[in-house]
Amino acid sequence: MNELKTDPFVWQLRVYFEDTDAGGVVYHSRYLNFFERARTEMLRAMGVSQTELKQKHGYIWVVLDISVKFKQAAKLDDELIVTAELDWVKGVRQGFRQRMTRKSDGKLVAEADLTAVMLHADSLKPARVPAWIKERLLQNAE
Repeated sequence: MNELKTDPFVWQLRVYFEDTDAGGVVYHSRYLNFFERARTEMLRAMGVSQTELKQKHGYIWVVLDISVKFKQAAKLDDELIVTAELDWVKGVRQGFRQRMTRKSDGKLVAEADLTAVMLHADSLKPARVPAWIKERLLQNAE
C-alpha cells in the first residue's frame, strides 16, 4: 500500500433537530452522512464534481467498507468539525481517514477509516481512477 501524508480537508457543520433522537443525541447513521459530506466537499474543493464524474466521464465512487469508532455523543446545536484525507492508494482502491470533533471543546466525537473504489457507472465494474483525478488527490497528499 502506498501510504500518504496529507493535511486533512476541514468541513464544518451544525447538528440540527432532524439529526437527533428525542434526547437530542445524534443518530448513529447521521455520522455516516456527515463523513460522506466532508469527503464530497473535499473532492469538490479539488475540482471533482461527482455529478460531472458520472454524467461526463461515466464513473462513480462508492464505499467498499467503513469502520467508525464513536468516542462521544454529538448533540443538538453542536458545531462539528469533520476532516477528510486520502490515506493510501492501492490499485483501484483508495483509503480515507476522517475525524469529527466538537468545535466548542475540541473533543473527538468519532473517527472513521474507509475504503472506496471507483466504478464504471454503466457496468458497476471497478475502474482505475482517471489520471487527472489521481493527480489532484496525490497533489493534496504531498
